[in-house]
Amino acid sequence: LAWGIAKAVADAGGELAFTYQGEALEKRVRPLAESVGAKLVLPCDVTSADSMDATFKTLKDEWGTMDFAVHAIAYSDKTELRGRYADTSRENFQRSLDISCFSFTDMCRRAGEIMPNGGSLLTLTYLGAERVVPHYNVMGVAKAALEASVRYLAQDFGKDGIRVNSLSAGPVKTLAASGIGDFRYILKWNELNAPMERNVTIEDVGGAGMYLLSDLASGVSGENHHVDGGYHAVGMLNTRNAREVSALLADFKEKE
Repeated sequence: LAWGIAKAVADAGGELAFTYQGEALEKRVRPLAESVGAKLVLPCDVTSADSMDATFKTLKDEWGTMDFAVHAIAYSDKTELRGRYADTSRENFQRSLDISCFSFTDMCRRAGEIMPNGGSLLTLTYLGAERVVPHYNVMGVAKAALEASVRYLAQDFGKDGIRVNSLSAGPVKTLAASGIGDFRYILKWNELNAPMERNVTIEDVGGAGMYLLSDLASGVSGENHHVDGGYHAVGMLNTRNAREVSALLADFKEKE
């Protein structure tokens, strides 16, 4: 999802920097960064204050100021994204909230220090923060905390002309999504029951992200912007697809 936003910004002429955590992710991130002409590809561990200090020092040294920052980080132990939320361990709860939620607050504080002319701060969330989604478990709690953080951060930074928003994307096949149990059912369910009767694409997310980062959204802050084909607005099943929905439910029940 972050790549969709980065590509949209690059296509509009924006200058980008990318961060990664660990060599495995660097191998994925660096070629993408190079494809859009990004000169800064920096290691960053959001659980380390020293690493965050080094990242933002480099950004300040290289750019002086910045106009926007996108937070696209989430983590939870895959084994706890199955079964019951009630069985979440204390260790995984704390780590999930630290990486998936607190890191955004930490990023905003640091980014705000080099946004003297205002700017835009954006994070990615999901409907599992608002409603129960099978197997989303502690990530739903982390995303709910993240969305609450957006509102408080919007209040904190508003006087400085810095906008803070979240983008709630519908299910998309991504590396992060692969860790969620039975994700293919979630994907199909959204397709069958969203008003637009399709899943969203990375390009859909990229365009919405570009809007929130740009001056087109100059009056928008504290907002949770859904990009999910309208699924968040639906209160019941799509009767036009009742047969397919029934088959999907039966398949899911058999699997359990």
